[in-house]
Amino acid sequence: MTELVKENSRVLADVTIKLKDGSVADSTKVNGKPSWLILGNGSFSDAFESFLIGSSVSDTLTFELEAKDAFGESEPDNIHFMDISQFPQDIKLEKGAIVAFEQPGGGEIPGIVREIEATSVKVDFNHPLAGETVIFEVEIKQIAA
Repeated sequence: MTELVKENSRVLADVTIKLKDGSVADSTKVNGKPSWLILGNGSFSDAFESFLIGSSVSDTLTFELEAKDAFGESEPDNIHFMDISQFPQDIKLEKGAIVAFEQPGGGEIPGIVREIEATSVKVDFNHPLAGETVIFEVEIKQIAA
């Protein structure tokens, strides 16, 4: 009997994320390492998971999700203006650069430099694909209960 993806399945899959213009934003195929997608633990939106439910090994699914169901909307509260003196001297600050910032409890969070004006740096801590409608291509390799 063919195993199907269920609500709490673990799914090994190659995942490619494309923007509406067809350009590839990310893909597990680049490194030849599929990812484990764990359904039902809150990592993915219900909309994302609903496309996988009922599929089986070797299925390739292509579906489009709006921002709210993919990486979320861009939140203005996640955009901060910082003084340029807060950045290490050895970092090349330029628009589009991704900079890692230490969090108070440890760990790091990436921020994208959106603008630099005089001594002010606009840093966006939203997911890089926040606010974007994206297209997922998911090729299912293995299903584990």
